[in-house]
Amino acid sequence: MLRFGCSQVVIERLDPLVNPDQNPSAHMHQIVGGNAFNASMPVSDIAKLASCTTCHFDQDFSNYWTANLYFRARNGTYKRVPQVANQFNDGDNAGITVYYTSPGPKLTTAFRPGFRMLAGDATRRTSENLGKNMQQCYRCYSGPNFSGSPYSPCMDPKWDTDSFPKQPCPGGIRSNIVFPQCWDGKNLDSPNHQDHVSHPIGGPVSFAMVTAKCPDSHPVKIPQLMYEVNWDTAAFINEEWPEDGSQPLVLSTGDTTGYGQHGDYVFGWKDDTLQRAMDSGCYLRNCSLLSAQEPKVKNRCNVPVTVQEKAHLDEWLTELPGGGHGE
Repeated sequence: MLRFGCSQVVIERLDPLVNPDQNPSAHMHQIVGGNAFNASMPVSDIAKLASCTTCHFDQDFSNYWTANLYFRARNGTYKRVPQVANQFNDGDNAGITVYYTSPGPKLTTAFRPGFRMLAGDATRRTSENLGKNMQQCYRCYSGPNFSGSPYSPCMDPKWDTDSFPKQPCPGGIRSNIVFPQCWDGKNLDSPNHQDHVSHPIGGPVSFAMVTAKCPDSHPVKIPQLMYEVNWDTAAFINEEWPEDGSQPLVLSTGDTTGYGQHGDYVFGWKDDTLQRAMDSGCYLRNCSLLSAQEPKVKNRCNVPVTVQEKAHLDEWLTELPGGGHGE
């Protein structure tokens, strides 16, 4: 298993998977990884297009992104909830923590140049009723420093939900997104960015459960990819919450339920470095096969903002960027 942090590379309204060539795209995203990120990304070796990366391992020029989170005040205005560096990623500029998990050496096939996929559904507004096998979840931290639960992601019956937490979370909220772990072995992408990958036989499994057999339609076992994002909702605890008792959080898509959280991925590891890491005894950030960057180095990598709009972190907005209205 690899676990490492990737600092923010840019926050803006671009989505080269779902809205290629559109500037701006439909809603705001937080993006990490290589600086080849753009409104349009060719199906090619992204590692050869990027010159720097915000990820811990400097061989990883992939891009990872999710929807942003906003707080909606009683007067109907919105403010973006800041991300914070995850546990053990001190010094990172916010961003996303990334996991790649394999059942053992030489048991998974790393992604190929040009590979991309999407997990989740931005239009979902109801639960998938997967229980502990939910593929996206939110953990409500009851106290500072990531305190309140010892469980693995999405496994806590009290603090993990696939919808937004119903109560204020003094320690913030962690969001997890789990990707499928089976591939058809042929297509680097598909029209909906999902059909070329699949869950194992029996359906979705929880994080780090990677021993299940893949279906004949998607026989190639790939590393289980997972994102982890931490939101500093503690800054909004003293804001006025809705009088009707509902929670005031909304994704940048306009989703007030949280069920529509999703993640996008464009593979960009250099040469065969990910395959070699998966075939070895690499664990978390301990991997002699890979070289690491200090936070101050990776934090310098960025992509210039190309969508000029009033969407800064410290401003209250009358509507979500792109016009979503909390549906």
